[in-house]
Formats: sequence, C-alpha cells, structure tokens
Amino acid sequence: MRILFDARFTRTDHHDGISRYGASLIAALAETDDVVMLISDRRQLALLPDVPHVLVNSPLSPAELFVARRINALEPDVVVCPMQTMGSWGRRYPLVLTLHDLIYYQNPTPPSFLPLPVRLLWRLYHLAYWPQRLLLDRADVVATISDTTADLMRRHRLTRRPVLLVGNAPQPSERRRDPDAPRSASLLYMGSFMPYKNVETLVRAMALLPGHTLHLLSRITPERRAELEALAPAAGGVVFHGGVTDGEYEDLLDDATALVTLSRAEGYGLPIIEAMGTGTPVIASDIPIFREVGGSAALFVDPDDPAAVAVAVRSLEEPGRWAEASRAGLERAATYSWSASAEQLREACRHAIAEHGRRRSGPRGPAVPAQRAPGS
Repeated sequence: MRILFDARFTRTDHHDGISRYGASLIAALAETDDVVMLISDRRQLALLPDVPHVLVNSPLSPAELFVARRINALEPDVVVCPMQTMGSWGRRYPLVLTLHDLIYYQNPTPPSFLPLPVRLLWRLYHLAYWPQRLLLDRADVVATISDTTADLMRRHRLTRRPVLLVGNAPQPSERRRDPDAPRSASLLYMGSFMPYKNVETLVRAMALLPGHTLHLLSRITPERRAELEALAPAAGGVVFHGGVTDGEYEDLLDDATALVTLSRAEGYGLPIIEAMGTGTPVIASDIPIFREVGGSAALFVDPDDPAAVAVAVRSLEEPGRWAEASRAGLERAATYSWSASAEQLREACRHAIAEHGRRRSGPRGPAVPAQRAPGS
C-alpha cells in the first residue's frame, strides 16, 4: 500500500505528543508499506525516519486550502494526517484524518507556539462543534487514539464517517527497574503547565511530603514558573528542569518513586505508559482516559485533593507495595506497541480506500464500528 503520511506537524527541535505520534507511526508503517512523508521544513527530517519525503507548504499557510492539488499528482493509495485540519478541497484520494481529543472545547487556551492569528482562529473554532464536523466529514475515515475520545465523538455526533482506533504507544525502552534497587524520594511530572493539567494541586501536595522532591520536567514560561513557585513549600522540594532530553528523562524515571499526573482532562496520557514501561509506578487523577490507559496498574486519586496524593505516595513505602505497582505497570505497558498501532492504521487505510470507492460509485454502506485500541 502506498501511504502518503502528513508529517508537517513534526516539530523541528523536539517532539511533542502529536509530533512523536506521527513519527512513530511512520517508522512502524515503513517496515512493510511504501510510505512517503509530506514535510514543510527540512529541519523536521532530523526527528523523522529515513523514508522518502515531499516538501510542500506549511499546514498553517493559506496555501493549505489547495494542498490537495499537489497531493493528487503524487497518486497515493491513501493519505493519512495525524491531525484533522488538512486541506482536502478537490482531493481524488482516500483520506484518513485524526482527532486526538476534545480537550480544547472545555479548555480553549491554544498552544503557545502557534502564531497569534492562528491562536485567535483556534479559539473561534472551539466555540462550537459544527466546524469540527465540517472538517471530519471531509475524510473517508476518522481515526482517534482512545475509546474515551471515540465515545465523546459519538456523544457530540462529530462525524458521519467511520471512526476507528489507532492507539498511542510508548517509545521502546531497554531499561527495566530492579524492584530491589535503591530509589530516591523523588516524584516526576512530565507535561505542559496549561490550566487543565492541574499542576497546582501537585505542588501543594509537596507540603505534606517532607523529604520528597517534585521534579517538573517540561519547559515553562517565567510567568508560569513564578505562579507555581508561590505555591511551593517554604522548605523547597520542587525542582524546575525547564526541559529534559529523552536520556535525562529515562535516568530520572530509573531513580524515581513515582510519576504523578493530576490532569482534570486529557487526550491520552502517554507519560503514564512511558513510566510503566520502565517499571516506575504511576499516581494519576481518577478520570476516564487515565482509567483506560492505566487500567488497574496505576494508583488513582482525586485531582483536587493534595492529601490524597500524599497518601498514595506514602502507600508506596509499604512493604512490597512499590514492587507490586512496578510489576503491574510493566505488564500494562507491554499491551501497547507501535507495531500494533501501525496495524490498526493499516486497517483504517483499507477502510478509507473502500469508503472512498463506495462514495465515488454510489450510496455508501453502513458505518464501520470503532475498533478497540490495544490494551483497552
């Protein structure tokens, strides 16, 4: 199958969630399929697999309205975009668009790296569901990464197209925690500092955990850092890293008591599986998506209760409890892989090709039910 994969959402200096999702799927697909990438900046190639590519406009450019004309000439069997915003006017090819989550309808603050005009359009776009429906209905198949999002899409009637699951997965790691090895009294948070991430409760919990250190790993603005520092205990216990490399992240996971995330809403929660994959226990807010991703392996808490966080951390000090949580996490993480996700995407591509053919030849058949992601 000749798959044209839209890799223009790949970052140029470091992976974010969407960037890593796309790059990982491309690498897994390319093991068996003829994959060509669309890029908009040659610097993206540093974070992408070594497969053929075509340079086109940025997805944020006005030229995006007409990108289908360029793609038509490439004659792909199917086109896959890891976002839902790809231009499709005049397309003559099967198309799979991806909707990861619906977070920005409840939390409308756009990503800060987007240009100001795009951030303004972002806010307008998320004021109602109908613009989303217009975009998704221009696909042949819509992919999403979780049952939780698929259920929300059905609840809000976001598309008439078949919805199939193409799950997320952690990066392969050769490291595995030794349950008997010494570990520090450190807690890790990996993620952004947007309001719905609820890092405030995590920082407040540190006042109840003397002797423990909270490591906030991601990049943060000076203003946001000052807000969180004002909530930290006077005795310290909170360390701002301002960004870490993959190697540094693994080193910290190797030494930590737990990874902690208290989001009130989330699209997926990849750090949960990343931590479990190394044998590091996870403490997470009790929300549907984290229940889906973490299963029974994570320790779930009320995201608005710092005391509940402290109790969960202290519970890992009970004899045998840390080792039990570590083993459960390893078992859970083993149910996810990029090869399994790539096979889900191949199935979505086959459905898109069939749907595209039906739509061109006459009335379309019944919608395809969502398929479950591995581990769900």
